Amino acid sequence: MRAGEERSAAGVPRGHELSATGVTVAYEDVDVVHDAALTLRPGEVTVLVGPNGSGKSTLLRTISRLQKPRTATLVIDGHTDGLALSLRDFSRHVALLTQGRPTPGGLTVRDVVEFGRYPYRGRWGKTDPDGRAAVDRALALTGVAGFADRGAEHLSGGQLQRVWLASCLAQETGVLLLDEPTTYLDLRYQVELLDLVRDLADDHGIAVGAVLHDLDQAAAVADRVVLLHSGRVVADGSPRDVLTGERLTDTYGIRIEVDTDPLTGRLRTRAIGRHHTRSERLTTPS
Repeated sequence: MRAGEERSAAGVPRGHELSATGVTVAYEDVDVVHDAALTLRPGEVTVLVGPNGSGKSTLLRTISRLQKPRTATLVIDGHTDGLALSLRDFSRHVALLTQGRPTPGGLTVRDVVEFGRYPYRGRWGKTDPDGRAAVDRALALTGVAGFADRGAEHLSGGQLQRVWLASCLAQETGVLLLDEPTTYLDLRYQVELLDLVRDLADDHGIAVGAVLHDLDQAAAVADRVVLLHSGRVVADGSPRDVLTGERLTDTYGIRIEVDTDPLTGRLRTRAIGRHHTRSERLTTPS
């Protein structure tokens, strides 16, 4: 345990605030993210949504320092210059679960989760005295401890996604970034993973930032939603403030209706295509 570090009852480090301002990112001299701002707060889940090519993943990768910005200011807990830290030190504050991580061959689940301890291991084989406990906590939190000694190549896609998430948790950061974590997962594993994300914020105070395509999932799991379009943040606020039918229709270029599910009280979205409209005409009494 690092000196002065606050932890939850389960031993997980409490969250940090990560604030990014003036983020501009260019590919081949063409700006794809324009002067964006994003703040992730402890105990909150912030979800980035928007059409394909809107800059969601690029912004997330940039604040994780995986993508180099043209301009940006990155501040941790109001005083630490995130861009001035070494990558090793930065990785003790921020973890990123990227899209499409490979299926590792010849490694056990525990081996994969231990990858998350790389910021704490010295270059010359220095031991990691807190590593075993951190890995055990991560395995337990993600529900994969029961097959810790199983070969990772024998897991289902949903199980493997949990293992990679456990690797991020073993990194013991106060900020967790997730780039489209539900992609390729079936419905059960999508729901279970998002429940786990919510638990990490609620029970352990971690600041979570995630990119999601499913607007209903975003409304269900998020405290705050950040809507992007053409590389710009066009709205940032509560799901009910951001996910309005008029704004979503304008942003996605297709009619989107928004209402409240009478059973759950959550927002519910519906994109209306040509055939939806035709069905409505056929079922409307003359």
